[in-house]
Parts: sequence; C-alpha cells; structure tokens
Amino acid sequence: MAPSGEWYGRTFRGMPRPSKKLALTYDDGPNDPYTPQLLEVLAKHGVRATFFMIGRYVQHKPQIAREVVQAGHVAGNHTYTHPQLIFEPAIQVRAQLSSCRRILEDTIGQPSNLFRPPFGGRRPAVMRIVRQEGLVPVMWSVTGYDWKPTTAESIERHVTRQLGGGDVILMHDGGHIAMGADRSHTVQATDRVITKYKQQGYEFVTVPEMMKAAGMEATRFTG
Repeated sequence: MAPSGEWYGRTFRGMPRPSKKLALTYDDGPNDPYTPQLLEVLAKHGVRATFFMIGRYVQHKPQIAREVVQAGHVAGNHTYTHPQLIFEPAIQVRAQLSSCRRILEDTIGQPSNLFRPPFGGRRPAVMRIVRQEGLVPVMWSVTGYDWKPTTAESIERHVTRQLGGGDVILMHDGGHIAMGADRSHTVQATDRVITKYKQQGYEFVTVPEMMKAAGMEATRFTG
C-alpha cells in the first residue's frame, strides 16, 4: 500500500525533482455537490486536474462525470466499488477494472487507461491484471490527508510539508463509503494550494501531461 513501493511493478508517482510542475488528483468521485464545486475552483484558476472515479458513482451521477471531462480534466479508473484489491480474487480484480472502464467509456465517450488502486493496495496478481488490461497505475508523492474530518488549513500544511516539485498530489472529491461525503475542506484547500504555488511559479498539469513532460511512455508501466 506504500505509494512509493514498486516491488510488484512500476507505478507513476511524479517526475524527477526539482520540477515546477504539479499534478492535482482527486479520488472517489463523482460526488454531488463537491465535485461541481471543485470544478468551479479549478476553472477560476485555469487549472486542469485528474479525477479517479468510482464506477458505481459514475452510474449514479453521469452528468457530473461528463462535466469533469468537458471542462478539460482527465478521468481515471478507480474500480467499480472501491474494494481493497489485496484481498480480492483475480476474477474480481479483473471485473472491478473492466466494469469501471466500460462505464467510464460509455459515460464520457472516450477510453481511459489511467488506474489508481483503492487505498493504494496492490499485490503481484493485481499488478499483473493491471498490465494485461493495458492500464497505467498511478500513485502519488504528496497526500493532503483529506479523507477524514479536517480543515483546509491542515490539508495545505500537509501538502506544503511534503511538496518538492514534480509531485502527484492526492486529494479526494468524494468518499468510497457513500455518495455525499463532505469534501468542503478539500474544495477550500484546493483554492489555497493553487493560489500559493502559482505565486511561486509552479504549473498545474494533468497526469498525462506530466508523464509527457517527463518523457515517460505508458508502456514503461504497462509492459
């Protein structure tokens, strides 16, 4: 589950430091009303991010999922129900990935080959299936610890303490237990983080844009 661990296969978690590029990523959406609120903040700053979506939530809120992509953001696969894949049999791992992939493609009209394992959990069989499905596993190098009750100020402090440039930042626009998880603190923290680091000359990019800038081909992670 350690985001930096690559014992079972390569994952993408940022580009070499130091860099002036940062990638904001959000897990567990789409989530009403906080994903739309987050889209407003990102639009205000002219920033594009990467959203790892849960398949069953995309089914419940397809319009929000479409709005994410229509606004220029990138959608990624976060499984259908957000199980801990370490404990799932191979047949269920494959079903979780393929179901979410199909729902995303049917909803947003385009395929996505980005994948983030729930809880960061993976084992050899999981990574083997991910590679067979042609998915690029994406972890993170900075986390805002925003999945629990907290404040925007606390999230910003966590990000500041870990950030070194070239980072993939993990935050959450939803919650895997149920739709409607309160992510108001994440919305506020996003505004603060973007304002702070844009003033310092950082550029916010999507995960595919960061991979391209780093000269990292997807086959490096799927082959």
